[in-house]
Amino acid sequence: MTRREDRRVAIDILYQADVTDASASTVVADWGRADRAVPPFAAELVEGVADKLPDIDLLLETHAEGWTVRRMAALDRTILRLGVYELLWRDDVPTSVAISEAVEAAAELSAADAKRFVNGVLGRIAREEGVA
Repeated sequence: MTRREDRRVAIDILYQADVTDASASTVVADWGRADRAVPPFAAELVEGVADKLPDIDLLLETHAEGWTVRRMAALDRTILRLGVYELLWRDDVPTSVAISEAVEAAAELSAADAKRFVNGVLGRIAREEGVA
Protein backbone atom coordinates (compact mmCIF):
# COMPACT_ATOMS: atom_id res chain seq x y z
CA MET A 1 0.00 0.00 0.00
CA THR A 2 1.08 3.57 -0.61
CA ARG A 3 1.21 6.18 2.12
CA ARG A 4 -1.82 7.83 0.50
CA GLU A 5 -3.77 4.57 0.82
CA ASP A 6 -2.58 4.22 4.43
CA ARG A 7 -3.83 7.75 5.11
CA ARG A 8 -7.26 6.78 3.75
CA VAL A 9 -7.35 3.82 6.14
CA ALA A 10 -6.37 6.13 9.01
CA ILE A 11 -9.13 8.57 7.98
CA ASP A 12 -11.67 5.72 7.90
CA ILE A 13 -10.67 4.55 11.39
CA LEU A 14 -10.53 8.04 12.91
CA TYR A 15 -13.86 8.96 11.31
CA GLN A 16 -15.48 5.77 12.62
CA ALA A 17 -14.11 6.48 16.11
CA ASP A 18 -15.42 10.05 15.96
CA VAL A 19 -18.95 9.30 14.79
CA THR A 20 -19.42 6.25 17.04
CA ASP A 21 -17.79 7.96 20.04
CA ALA A 22 -15.38 5.02 20.39
CA SER A 23 -11.68 5.21 21.07
CA ALA A 24 -9.41 4.92 18.05
CA SER A 25 -7.71 1.88 19.61
CA THR A 26 -11.09 0.16 19.96
CA VAL A 27 -11.84 0.75 16.29
CA VAL A 28 -8.40 -0.59 15.28
CA ALA A 29 -9.05 -3.71 17.38
CA ASP A 30 -12.52 -4.09 15.81
CA TRP A 31 -10.97 -3.89 12.36
CA GLY A 32 -8.48 -6.60 13.31
CA ARG A 33 -11.26 -8.89 14.52
CA ALA A 34 -13.08 -8.27 11.23
CA ASP A 35 -9.93 -9.21 9.25
CA ARG A 36 -9.59 -5.67 7.90
CA ALA A 37 -5.94 -4.82 7.41
CA VAL A 38 -4.51 -1.82 9.24
CA PRO A 39 -1.09 -1.11 7.70
CA PRO A 40 1.69 -0.04 10.10
CA PHE A 41 1.82 3.58 8.82
CA ALA A 42 -1.97 3.91 9.16
CA ALA A 43 -1.78 2.53 12.71
CA GLU A 44 0.98 5.03 13.57
CA LEU A 45 -1.15 7.90 12.25
CA VAL A 46 -4.24 6.77 14.16
CA GLU A 47 -2.26 6.35 17.38
CA GLY A 48 -0.57 9.73 16.91
CA VAL A 49 -3.81 11.60 16.28
CA ALA A 50 -5.47 9.89 19.26
CA ASP A 51 -2.49 10.73 21.48
CA LYS A 52 -2.39 14.41 20.44
CA LEU A 53 -6.14 14.93 20.04
CA PRO A 54 -6.59 17.60 22.78
CA ASP A 55 -3.66 19.62 21.34
CA ILE A 56 -4.91 19.16 17.77
CA ASP A 57 -8.46 20.23 18.60
CA LEU A 58 -7.18 23.30 20.47
CA LEU A 59 -5.15 24.29 17.39
CA LEU A 60 -8.20 23.77 15.16
CA GLU A 61 -10.40 25.87 17.48
CA THR A 62 -7.78 28.63 17.42
CA HIS A 63 -7.14 28.67 13.67
CA ALA A 64 -10.49 27.75 12.07
CA GLU A 65 -11.94 31.25 12.12
CA GLY A 66 -15.63 31.22 12.94
CA TRP A 67 -15.74 27.45 13.46
CA THR A 68 -15.69 25.21 16.49
CA VAL A 69 -14.37 21.68 16.10
CA ARG A 70 -17.80 20.25 16.96
CA ARG A 71 -19.51 22.39 14.29
CA MET A 72 -17.25 21.09 11.53
CA ALA A 73 -18.48 18.23 9.38
CA ALA A 74 -17.18 15.01 10.95
CA LEU A 75 -15.24 14.02 7.84
CA ASP A 76 -13.62 17.45 7.50
CA ARG A 77 -12.75 17.41 11.19
CA THR A 78 -11.13 13.98 10.77
CA ILE A 79 -9.11 15.07 7.73
CA LEU A 80 -7.98 18.23 9.52
CA ARG A 81 -6.96 16.29 12.63
CA LEU A 82 -4.79 13.97 10.55
CA GLY A 83 -3.34 16.91 8.62
CA VAL A 84 -2.43 18.81 11.80
CA TYR A 85 -0.82 15.71 13.29
CA GLU A 86 1.30 15.18 10.18
CA LEU A 87 2.19 18.89 10.01
CA LEU A 88 3.39 19.24 13.57
CA TRP A 89 4.39 15.81 14.84
CA ARG A 90 5.64 13.79 11.86
CA ASP A 91 9.16 14.81 10.92
CA ASP A 92 9.09 12.32 8.03
CA VAL A 93 6.24 14.18 6.31
CA PRO A 94 7.13 17.50 4.66
CA THR A 95 4.75 20.41 5.31
CA SER A 96 3.72 20.60 1.66
CA VAL A 97 2.90 16.88 1.60
CA ALA A 98 0.86 17.03 4.82
CA ILE A 99 -1.24 19.88 3.43
CA SER A 100 -1.61 18.53 -0.10
CA GLU A 101 -2.58 15.05 1.11
CA ALA A 102 -5.25 16.52 3.39
CA VAL A 103 -6.56 18.78 0.62
CA GLU A 104 -6.63 15.84 -1.79
CA ALA A 105 -8.51 13.70 0.74
CA ALA A 106 -11.06 16.50 1.25
CA ALA A 107 -11.47 16.89 -2.52
CA GLU A 108 -12.06 13.16 -3.01
CA LEU A 109 -14.09 12.34 0.09
CA SER A 110 -15.96 15.42 1.27
CA ALA A 111 -18.18 18.26 0.05
CA ALA A 112 -17.14 20.60 -2.75
CA ASP A 113 -16.04 23.45 -0.47
CA ALA A 114 -14.13 21.22 1.98
CA LYS A 115 -10.95 21.39 -0.12
CA ARG A 116 -10.65 25.18 0.32
CA PHE A 117 -11.57 25.00 4.00
CA VAL A 118 -8.96 22.31 4.77
CA ASN A 119 -6.30 24.14 2.76
CA GLY A 120 -7.02 27.44 4.53
CA VAL A 121 -6.99 26.03 8.06
CA LEU A 122 -3.86 23.92 7.57
CA GLY A 123 -2.06 26.76 5.79
CA ARG A 124 -2.85 29.10 8.67
CA ILE A 125 -1.64 26.55 11.24
CA ALA A 126 1.55 25.90 9.27
CA ARG A 127 2.33 29.63 9.06
CA GLU A 128 1.47 30.47 12.65
CA GLU A 129 3.21 27.42 14.12
CA GLY A 130 6.34 28.12 12.06
CA VAL A 131 6.37 24.99 9.90
CA ALA A 132 5.42 26.63 6.58
